[in-house]
Amino acid sequence: MDRLSTLLKHFNLHAATFHQGGFCGTTDLYGHGSYGHVHLLRSGRLTFRDKRNQLIELAEPSLVLVARPQQHQLVATEVDEAQLVCATLLFDGGADNPLTLALPDYIVKPLGELPGLTANLDWLFEEAFSDECGRDVVLNRLFELMVIQLLRHMMANQSLPTGMMAGLADVRLARAITLMHDTPAKPWSVGELASAANMSRASFAAQFRKVVGKTPADYLLSWRVSLAQKRLREGRPIGLIADEVGYESPSALARAFRRKVGASPREWLQQ
Repeated sequence: MDRLSTLLKHFNLHAATFHQGGFCGTTDLYGHGSYGHVHLLRSGRLTFRDKRNQLIELAEPSLVLVARPQQHQLVATEVDEAQLVCATLLFDGGADNPLTLALPDYIVKPLGELPGLTANLDWLFEEAFSDECGRDVVLNRLFELMVIQLLRHMMANQSLPTGMMAGLADVRLARAITLMHDTPAKPWSVGELASAANMSRASFAAQFRKVVGKTPADYLLSWRVSLAQKRLREGRPIGLIADEVGYESPSALARAFRRKVGASPREWLQQ
């Protein structure tokens, strides 16, 4: 069972490094457009201010991930001697896709608490502070790999209490969620999903709602609509999309889409 590959196949991320080196002053990162951000403090001190003006002081090498477009601020003085490597993140399927929506507003972690990322981070810092040819391309790929490794770490440590990532961290629920991710067109019943999770129907339904925050049927609907939104952005015809995500006709998809989004596929795409 691969809990991440299908998710990342549909909603893959693309990093673009925009800063490496010393940092001094105040930088505002705005929540406009489709970009998230990731910041790595290699050494020194840094202050992170979130969109609610909450301050987090970083006094050791740390990772800051802001997966969705959100305003935040980085502050350091000359005395702080901050060394930073930063990148933007762009996700297939838009900024509000199931993967980014499953993550908190931001994640701040000391690098010492992320042992599974050590080898990659060592390579990333070595590239960032050298002058090798192809450096930017290598850095971008290492940032992308780092985010995937962070997702693995969060699942292994059950870092999130609720939502899709919490469901994927639950070994039994993950079997059912992965089946829905892999074959969304199948008309999954609660009984089939419960059997895959090796649970009774009642226990599965209760545990799914408690951990994921919605019923299995509503989760499947949300997943199908998210896939439809991605395909609409890509210019795919709605008739083909309907078949791919499990609806017998474009009108059936449109009804489900409106129930979930509050607009028809055409209206949503125009917006």
